[in-house]
Amino acid sequence: MKIKTFIPFFLLTIMVSHAQEKMSKADQYFYSYAYKEAIAEYQKDMRDGKLITNHQFLNLADSYFRTGDYKSASRIYLDVNKKDTIIDSHRFNKMLQSLSKNSEKERIKAFLNTKSDLLANELMENAEFNFELLGATGDAQKFEIFNINGNSPQGDFSPSFYKDKLLFSSGRPVKSKKIYGPSGESYYDIYIARIGQNGDVLNPNIFDRMPNTKFHKSTPHYAQELDKIFYILSNAEDDRLSFDDNGKNSMAIGMVYDNGFFAFLLRDLSTSFYYPFYDGSSDRLYFAANFEDGYGGTDIYYVSTNNGQIMSEPVNLGPRINSPGNEIAPFIHDNSLYFSSDIFYGLGGMDIYKANRRQDQTFSIPINLGSGINSAKDDFGFIIRGDENLGFSGYFSSNRDGGKGNDDIYGFSIREYLGPRTFSLKGEIVEPKYQQGIGGATLSLRDTEGNILKEYTTQSNGKFQVEIPWKDNLVISVTKNGHSSFYSSYNKAQLEELQKAGLNVEMVSIDDIVTERENKKVLGIKDFFFARGKSEVTPEIALELDKVVAMVQKFPQLKFQIETHTDSRGGSRTNKVLSQRRADAIKNYLLQSGISSANLGSAVGYGEEQIMNSCSNGVYCLDFLHKQNLRTLFVISNFDELK
Repeated sequence: MKIKTFIPFFLLTIMVSHAQEKMSKADQYFYSYAYKEAIAEYQKDMRDGKLITNHQFLNLADSYFRTGDYKSASRIYLDVNKKDTIIDSHRFNKMLQSLSKNSEKERIKAFLNTKSDLLANELMENAEFNFELLGATGDAQKFEIFNINGNSPQGDFSPSFYKDKLLFSSGRPVKSKKIYGPSGESYYDIYIARIGQNGDVLNPNIFDRMPNTKFHKSTPHYAQELDKIFYILSNAEDDRLSFDDNGKNSMAIGMVYDNGFFAFLLRDLSTSFYYPFYDGSSDRLYFAANFEDGYGGTDIYYVSTNNGQIMSEPVNLGPRINSPGNEIAPFIHDNSLYFSSDIFYGLGGMDIYKANRRQDQTFSIPINLGSGINSAKDDFGFIIRGDENLGFSGYFSSNRDGGKGNDDIYGFSIREYLGPRTFSLKGEIVEPKYQQGIGGATLSLRDTEGNILKEYTTQSNGKFQVEIPWKDNLVISVTKNGHSSFYSSYNKAQLEELQKAGLNVEMVSIDDIVTERENKKVLGIKDFFFARGKSEVTPEIALELDKVVAMVQKFPQLKFQIETHTDSRGGSRTNKVLSQRRADAIKNYLLQSGISSANLGSAVGYGEEQIMNSCSNGVYCLDFLHKQNLRTLFVISNFDELK
C-alpha cells in the first residue's frame, strides 16, 4: 500500500498479527517488505513441489505488483479470483490496477460488466464516468508545476498552509529520532518553511510548536478558524510505543492549541487515523482511517466537532467517494473536496480527484484531475488556494520521475477552472396530485444534435442524480408511460444556474386529466358556452382552451378530435352549421396557440343530432335542461397508447 506516513504501520500490523503463525521463508520476506526475495522464494517453493496456499499466491501477486511486474500480478490475481472467494475488495482493486498498468482498459470494462451485480452502483458509475472523461479530455490542463527548493533526498510530503508559511512532513535525518527500519529513513517529523514570492518553499526547519516525540509525527493541518494544528503521531506513552492486545501499533490524531496544550482527538490502538483536515464551514474534521468495516484499504471519514472537539462517531463518506482502493488526504476548497485514491480507473498509483459538495453535504462523482497534474506514479497530499478570477496555486506530493528524493513536494499554479469540468444535476420527479415521487421515470440528457449523453431511471422516491462531462448546451427530458413529459433546452448560463438550483419536475398522470363522458375518453376540463347563436371564442372560453393547450404540452403524443353540440332550439340545419363554426373556431384557436396538427384531428359540429335528454324538437324544456345539450368534447383517440 503506497500511502506516505502509514504504509509501514499498516504492513507492520500484518507482520505482527502473523507473528504467532508458522511462516515460510517466502512469507517472512514478504512481511518484511523484501518483495524481490519473496518472489524468488515463492518460485523456489513451487519448483520444489511445496504446497502454495491461495493466501500465499496473493502474497506473490502483491510482490509482483510492488516490484512493477503487473503482468505477472494480474495473472495470479485473476487466477485466484476464478477459483476462490478469498480475494478481498482491496486486492480486487490491485487486480484491476494491474490490468490498467498493462493498458488493458477494455478488459477492465468487460470484467466490470460481468461483476456489475456484485459491485456498488457508485463504483460502476465512477469508473464509467472517469474512463469517459480521461478518454475525452484531449490536451492536459496547463499546470505550471515545479519541484520546491526545500525538498531533501528523503521523503517530503503532506504540505499544509500555515499563515504565510508552509508546514510539511519529512523523513530527513534528525538527531533526536532513530532510523525507522521499514522506510530506511528517520521517523517522520514536521517542518516549517518560508514561501517565496514565486511560490518556492525555502529554508525548512523543524516546527517546534507541538510536543516532541521519538516516533512518527506528520501530516499537519492548520485550521485558521481555530488557530489550532491537527496532526498524526504514533501511539506512545513516554518513550515507549503502545500496542493493542494483538501487538498492533497505530497512528492517532492529536491537536495542539494556540497555548501549546496538546490533546488526543482520535485514538484507537487497533485503528490508524491519517491526514486530518478541519472544515470550518461545517465544523467537521475529515480524516482517513483503516476501519475494518470500510469499503477498501483506507476510507475518508468525518466527525462533527464543536470548535475542534469531537462530538460524534466517525461517518464514512460512502461509496461515492470511497472505493475498494485507498482514499486519503481530504482537502476542501470552494465547496469542492480534493483527495487522492489509487482506484483502478486512474492514471497511476495514487491520483488526485475532485468532487463537488452539494447543499445537502453529499458529493458528486469524483473526477480525476487528469495528466496535467497526475502522473503514472503516486500523487497525493493536494492543497490549493485562489479562485477563478485570480487563478489557483498550491502544493502536492509525488514520487514521479525526476524528483530529489523518495517523495517530493511540488508547487503548482493554474489560471483556469481546475480539473475537467462536469455538469452535475440533482433533483426529484413528483406527481403533484399526491405529492409523491415518481419512480421509474427516464431522465435523458442530450446534445443539440439529439445524441443521448446520459440516461437515468429515477429511484422509487423519484429522486435522481446524474453527472456528465460539461457541455455548453443541453436538452433535458423526462418521460414515463402514463405520465406527462418534460422537455427543455439550456444554454451555458442556464446550465450553471440549473446545476446550483437542481431540477424538480412535476409529472401529471394521464388519469388525472382524462374523464369519461358518453362512453368516450375525453379531456377533463369544465364545460364552456358560446353566446347564443355565436361562434366567437370569448376570454372565458379561451381560459378553458388554454388548459387543453397545457395538457398537450405535457403529453406531446396526445391525439384528439373536437366534437361540438347544440340544443334543439332553432332549426336543425342552422344548429348544424353553428356547431361546425364553433368547432372550427376552437380548432383555429388551438392551432394558433401552438398545438400541432399531428395532435389535433377532426373538428366536427353535430348540431342537435346527439341530444343528451328528452329535449328534442317540439318538446318544452326548462333552460337548464337545454343547457345540458350544449357541450364540447375533446375526445382522445390514442388513450391506450398513452397508458
